[in-house]
Amino acid sequence: MKWVFTLMLALIAYTGFAQAERKFIRRGNREFNDQKYQDAEIQYRKALEKDSGSVAADYNLGNSLYKQKQYEVAASRYAGLAKKQKKDAELNRQYYNLGNALYKAGKYQDCVEAYKNALRKVPGDMDAKHNLQLAIKKLQIENKKKNQDKNQDKQQKNKNQDNKQQQQNQKKDNQQQDKDKKEQQQQKQDENKQKSPEKQNANGQISPQDAERILQALENDEKNVLKKVQEKQKRVQKSPVEKNW
Repeated sequence: MKWVFTLMLALIAYTGFAQAERKFIRRGNREFNDQKYQDAEIQYRKALEKDSGSVAADYNLGNSLYKQKQYEVAASRYAGLAKKQKKDAELNRQYYNLGNALYKAGKYQDCVEAYKNALRKVPGDMDAKHNLQLAIKKLQIENKKKNQDKNQDKQQKNKNQDNKQQQQNQKKDNQQQDKDKKEQQQQKQDENKQKSPEKQNANGQISPQDAERILQALENDEKNVLKKVQEKQKRVQKSPVEKNW
């Protein structure tokens, strides 16, 4: 008898939770019909607190989020509900709603797949077919724009590389010009040195180094002259003396 009593208590508790869940769902539906979608969301969440497995509360919560333009959050709700469903009609509805939410979120690739899944469950769903065509067109436009942006980025990258190469070439040309100019200046200086062996300072005077070199040269010349005179004298002394007959 004890287990029977325990079972009865469990049934009473479950019934109480179920009644509370339905109460919050009804409140949420009233708020939803009055377009008070945020208030409806609150009621549906309270219903899920009473019964986390409530499909009705979960589905209506997704609808209230969709109406609040929280499309990605709503899509996650519909996707979760699709995993719980087994009947084709219910799966068709969840995938269809999932496709709508993804379309609004701008996720066209996933949206296309959701509508396809809806049609796999109910091939004659004309609304899903129509929305699938719209999603495919949006996806084509999006892919075309991505390709255009990609090409533009590539062109801009090539342009930047060309500009960088031109700058490098210009820099090399400038460096070569500077080098040639320095070489010309050095060559001119060397030529001037050859033409003017005696350097002068800013006052027009001979530098000490040049003066020393000139004095040395004069001294060498003087020694050479003296040497020549001495050699001449020696030759005179060695000449035979003529006899006076």
